Amino acid sequence: MEPFVTEKKSKPKHKPDMKMKTLTFAIMTSLTIGAALADTVHFDDLKTGGPPPGWTATKTGKGEGKWEVVADDSAPSKPNVLKQSGVATYPVCIKDDTSLKDGFVEVKFKPVSGKEDQAGGVIWRCKDADNYYISRANALEDNVTIYHTIKGRRTERKRITTKVVANQWHTLRVDFKDNYFTVTFDGKRAFGWKDDTFKEAGKVGVWTKADSTTLFDDFSYGTDARLTKADMADIDKDPKKNKAGEGDDDDDKK
Repeated sequence: MEPFVTEKKSKPKHKPDMKMKTLTFAIMTSLTIGAALADTVHFDDLKTGGPPPGWTATKTGKGEGKWEVVADDSAPSKPNVLKQSGVATYPVCIKDDTSLKDGFVEVKFKPVSGKEDQAGGVIWRCKDADNYYISRANALEDNVTIYHTIKGRRTERKRITTKVVANQWHTLRVDFKDNYFTVTFDGKRAFGWKDDTFKEAGKVGVWTKADSTTLFDDFSYGTDARLTKADMADIDKDPKKNKAGEGDDDDDKK
C-alpha cells in the first residue's frame, strides 16, 4: 500500500493589473512623443560658415538665398545665430526632421538691413519650398502679416500695424490647432486666423523676403499649442477671418 502524501497547494501567482499596464504604457508613449516633437535650436554648437546641418537652405521663387551659421555678439543665446544675407524672392530654411500638424513655432529674429524689405518670419505645415503657411514681421513697413504660399504664390490673409524696430531682436510665434491660428509678436497677441488650405502635418522653418539681411536665434517648436476654445470662438466671430488683407505685395494681384 502506497503511503498517503499530502499535496502542498501553491499560492496563486499575482496577475498584473492590465488596466494599470495599459495606462502606464500610454503615459510613457505620450511623454516620449511629446519630447521628440519639442525642441529649441540655438545654433551654438554648430560649425560656422555654412547652413545648419539637418536643414534645407533654399528659396521660393527666383534668386539665391544665403543661409549660414555665424557668430554674433548680440545673439540672445551666444555665440551663434542663423543669418540670411542672399537675395531671392523668398529665402526659406526648413528643418528637415520636423512634422507637426498641431503645435507652435517660435523664433527670435533681428532685421538688420535691406532696401526692399527687412523681414523675418516663421513657416509651418510646410510641404516643400513652394507650399506652406507663413507669418512675418517687417521693419520697413511696421506690420505683422500672415499668408499662405501655394505652388510658390504667396497670398496675404491678415495683418496688423505695429512698430517693428530694425537692428533689434524680436520674437514671433504662431500657435496652430486644426484650422485655427494665432500670431504673437513680442509677447503680445497680434491676431487670429482660420484657414483650411493645409490640413496635414508638415515641417517648420524660418523665412525672409527679397534683400532682407536677417538674423535668427532660439528657434523653438513643439506640440503644445497655446490656443484655447475662447481663442477659437474669437476667431470665429471675426468677420475678416477668411478675407484677404490689403497686401503689401499680394502675389495674387501681380
